[in-house]
Amino acid sequence: MDRFVSNFTNRLDAKGRVSIPASFRAVLARDGFEGLYVHPALDSPALDAGGNLLLREIDGLLSTLPPYSDERDHLSTALLGTSEILKVDPEGRIILTEGLREHAGLTQAVTFVGHGYKFQMWEPERFRAHLDAAREKVRALKKALGGQSGVPAAVSGARER
Repeated sequence: MDRFVSNFTNRLDAKGRVSIPASFRAVLARDGFEGLYVHPALDSPALDAGGNLLLREIDGLLSTLPPYSDERDHLSTALLGTSEILKVDPEGRIILTEGLREHAGLTQAVTFVGHGYKFQMWEPERFRAHLDAAREKVRALKKALGGQSGVPAAVSGARER
């Protein structure tokens, strides 16, 4: 597998260390990125993380904007200027800096959420609320499109609790 999938919750220790899930570490190893690229998510209280795949997505997005434009400058500042490259220790742990922990509200645990080319790190309760809202939006979209949206039934409801 060369994509980040599923979600996992791991404890954050007093030093700000957390273990990256083994399946995510395997994707990072195949990706070939040294360490872990992390930046505060633009539209949620979470952290976006990954390796070369994430950086290629960012580069692709930036390349759609005119060079030296305000839009490209702002997006580049938000995605690259606030990023950090974290070292992964031999046990698969990273140390989240205070600024990263503060942005995502991380205090005791971290929920890692796969997004294919990247993963996000969330405070567990915030992730549950985000997931509930996402499922509701998918159900509303499916309903608005008359149930013929092409949104698979499994996405919109099979994993509901």
